[in-house]
Amino acid sequence: MGVYYTHTPFETPSLKVCGMRVPENISAVAALKPSYMGFIFWKPSKRYIQNAIPKIDPSIQKIGVFVKASTDFIVKTVQENDLQGVQLHGGETPEDCKALLEAWEKQTGANNTPLIIIKAFSVADQFDFSVLALYEAYCDFFLFDTKGKLPGGNGYTFSWELLASYPSNTPYFLSGGIGLAQATDLADFLKSKASKMCAVIDVNSTFENKDYTKNTQDLNLFINALKNRFSTK
Repeated sequence: MGVYYTHTPFETPSLKVCGMRVPENISAVAALKPSYMGFIFWKPSKRYIQNAIPKIDPSIQKIGVFVKASTDFIVKTVQENDLQGVQLHGGETPEDCKALLEAWEKQTGANNTPLIIIKAFSVADQFDFSVLALYEAYCDFFLFDTKGKLPGGNGYTFSWELLASYPSNTPYFLSGGIGLAQATDLADFLKSKASKMCAVIDVNSTFENKDYTKNTQDLNLFINALKNRFSTK
C-alpha cells in the first residue's frame, strides 16, 4: 500500500471522471480514455448509479465511491460491479480502512485480487496533514476535495498551495471544482514542487450537463488543454 509516486515537470497526471451513472454517457466518456471512472454508490447523491455499468475498455479502472458504508456492502458492490477500487468519502477511520482491506483479502483468498483503496479528505482553509499517517498502511491513494455541504461534487476549489506542506509518500488525487477554467492554473500547479505526489486529477460537477451527465466535448477540451500546456516547455 502507498506505493511511492512522483511526477516530473511537463508530465501530465492521470485523469478520473467521477459521478458516472447513465450507460450511454459512461460509454461516451470511456471513449476519451480516462485512467479512472468513478461510480457513486451513495443513495442520497444526485449522481447515484442505479443501472448496470456497461462494458468499457479494461484499461480504465472502475472506482466505486462510498460514504460510510458497511464493509460487507462495499465488498459485495465491488464484486457485483467488477470494480477495481473504492473511494471512501465519508468519515471512515483508519480502522475502517483496515477492516475493508482484511475483508477483501479474506474474500479473494488465493486469487489475491488487488483492490485500490482511496481515502478522501475534505479540505477547507487549513488541513492537518498529520492525520494521514494512520491511514498510510491501508490506502493506495488519498484524495483531497473541497469541504462543502455534500461529501463531494460541490463545484469549487480549495487553495492548492496547502499541498506545499504535504508530508506523505502516498500519492493523491486532486479534486474539487476542477474544470476548463482551471486548466492553466492546474498546469502551472503541476509543474511546482508542491504537486510532486499528485497522481490523478479528479473531475466531476464542472463538466456536467443539467441532467448530471458529463459533457464529453468539454472533457475533451480539458484533456487537450492540459496536454498542450505540458508540451510547451
